[in-house]
Amino acid sequence: MRNKTELVEKICSWFREVVNQAKARGVVIGLSGGIDSSVVACLAKKALGEKILGVIMPCYSSAIDEDYARLIAKKLKIKIERVSLNSAYDSILGVLPGGKKMALANLKPRLRMLILYYFANNLNYLVAGTGNKSEILIGYFTKYGDGGCDILPLGDLLKTEVRELAKELRIPKEIIGRVPSAGLWENQTDEGEIGITYEELDGIIMAIESNQKSSVSPGALARVEELMRESVHKRSPALVFRKS
Repeated sequence: MRNKTELVEKICSWFREVVNQAKARGVVIGLSGGIDSSVVACLAKKALGEKILGVIMPCYSSAIDEDYARLIAKKLKIKIERVSLNSAYDSILGVLPGGKKMALANLKPRLRMLILYYFANNLNYLVAGTGNKSEILIGYFTKYGDGGCDILPLGDLLKTEVRELAKELRIPKEIIGRVPSAGLWENQTDEGEIGITYEELDGIIMAIESNQKSSVSPGALARVEELMRESVHKRSPALVFRKS
């Protein structure tokens, strides 16, 4: 990874540039208690000072998620809002027919997107997403959920790079060491859903980008390439029919 101090300064400068260009006043971030949102919050704080709002949005979530979200907010001394989505989630389920597990789970990040944009509109802030390059490339995010944002500060950093950056930023060790999870259901983990570890995933992504595919497991390579192909639509604007 390139010089981490230099990278921090570069991202912070970019933060200020895009916020000013949009004539916005600051950024809103959904605080999940995970490493990605903690790193984004830390970078935003360094870049924008007080012009940042962290939003904690439990939706039948683990209490420990909120504990860690509050931990990073306290460390950074940023303003937070807490919006419980339990009743809203229940109300939506009450008017819907029964659905598949993933359809039900994806309602949660989509509800959170609504809340983040409410605060962003109210404050003239931008929504800072927390997705990293590893997850974006394989489509490991909810379209119009956690993928719904204005800017992606970590969008060109692999998950392993985010971990290194977290150490540079002195994110609490208990947050860095957490098992990555979107919290979509009990005992759900990111690596369990993806099917490989982030270390393996990042190694394969780097092998693909450097055209050194023979250096990685053929089975894991096929898995990652399949995920990339299937998720193209999630990274692209809506397709528009052209009449000519």
